[in-house]
Amino acid sequence: MAALLMITVLVTLFGCGIEKTDGNRLQDLEYEIIEDEIPKELAEKIEEKKSADFKLTYENDKYLYIVRGYGEQETGGYSIQILDLYLTQNAVVLHTNLKGPSKDEVKNAAPSYPYIVIRIEHTDKNVIFQ
Repeated sequence: MAALLMITVLVTLFGCGIEKTDGNRLQDLEYEIIEDEIPKELAEKIEEKKSADFKLTYENDKYLYIVRGYGEQETGGYSIQILDLYLTQNAVVLHTNLKGPSKDEVKNAAPSYPYIVIRIEHTDKNVIFQ
């Protein structure tokens, strides 16, 4: 009984190692939208995941690639807006939005798989997708 009580107290005191995210914006981040220079390994991961909604990061020595995909859409004409990309004390925050085709746009009858690949300078911070 005493051992169980001790374990309960230790778990309560030390928690499960969950890091709190400080949501205060430190600075906006400069970024590039990449279409042609996607690393091969990342392109393969995107191809595997593109039919479903997905969030993905990939890094090398120089860059961090942040990918946001919205899965299969019935038609073409979709675009992705970057609403915000900024740095906090311990994270990179990305907020995107999927925009559908306008009513005036001629829609491609074939399904599409909208996604965006963003490249920023390498950082060891976690990425939060909003």
